[in-house]
Amino acid sequence: MDHIAPQPAVPTVLYTPDGTPYYAHQPAPAPLALYHPPTPLPAPIHHPGLTYLPAPVAPAPLPATAAVPARDPWPARLLAGGIGIGAGGLGLGFLLQTLAAATTGLGLLVAALGVLYLLKNSGGGGGRGGGGAVNVSVNITNRNR
Repeated sequence: MDHIAPQPAVPTVLYTPDGTPYYAHQPAPAPLALYHPPTPLPAPIHHPGLTYLPAPVAPAPLPATAAVPARDPWPARLLAGGIGIGAGGLGLGFLLQTLAAATTGLGLLVAALGVLYLLKNSGGGGGRGGGGAVNVSVNITNRNR
């Protein structure tokens, strides 16, 4: 008894007429053909006194479409709605988080500027109208004695 594992099949290598390799796992259903782009319409022939109009080109027929199922794909609509609501909630969350960060930063900036203003304008000693040592003399006379 032979215990060798089966080897995978080697893909067949086919070649196009110009020598390009074409790898296929199954034999091609028909020989490969090169693509030739459509030729442009012939140039109009100009004869004196005659007008040449090219023949109208008929549109390509549309492929037959399969019948659309008559049932309503409500699970797909529910899923799409849930994804939309979730995405909207996520966007709203990001918006509120950004707004909270902006207002917090603005509040901290105003507080820092307020502290700087108070330090600048408070009477921290000496100077103009600031606190400090003041000499006071009080004379009290009692005239009713």
